[in-house]
Amino acid sequence: MRTVAAILFAISGLARAEPVVVELQTDLGEIVVALDIDRAPRTAANFLRYVDLGLLDGTSFYRVVRPANQPQNPVKIAVIQGGLGDEGEQESLLPIRMESTEETGLRHLDGVISMARLGPDTARGDFFICVGDQPELDAGGRRNPDGFGFAAFGRVTEGMDVVHRIHQAPAEGQTLVPSVGIITAGRRGSVGRALQERPAPGRASAAVR
Repeated sequence: MRTVAAILFAISGLARAEPVVVELQTDLGEIVVALDIDRAPRTAANFLRYVDLGLLDGTSFYRVVRPANQPQNPVKIAVIQGGLGDEGEQESLLPIRMESTEETGLRHLDGVISMARLGPDTARGDFFICVGDQPELDAGGRRNPDGFGFAAFGRVTEGMDVVHRIHQAPAEGQTLVPSVGIITAGRRGSVGRALQERPAPGRASAAVR
């Protein structure tokens, strides 16, 4: 006879939400990410709002962090960062409450997509993709002095070769020159964008420091 715990586990497994797949068409090729709406529902929903409103279309990957271009930081990371950036701050939605890796159980492994931020609860429309495992970006990691880490919410399933090409592209400091354009961002299989009015202007873009 099945135990109550086993039955509850089976029910919870059946109720688990399927990942939402988003395609990023870039100047260097396609990156496909699967968003974990089950474990990081708030963060994934925020990213999808930017996708569905078309706010990521025409933006770019504009920042690259590699060991050689972060000499002042003793805790090294490797990521590429994209999204609205400073020039797109007027299109930003309101910031969201942070879902830390301690809350979601996700980790900053190779290919994981996560939200850039300044302080906790400030993430908007900027995101980054890990190149290699980046445990110092998890809750309790040393990269951010506040110790909260960053909010991982999905993982690249196709196009890590494109991620690596972006990570190796020419840069001045941590700024890609030129930036790598995000031509379109959309749900896989979607026909069109959500017909909604764009939100009121926001403020300040975020960063992974």
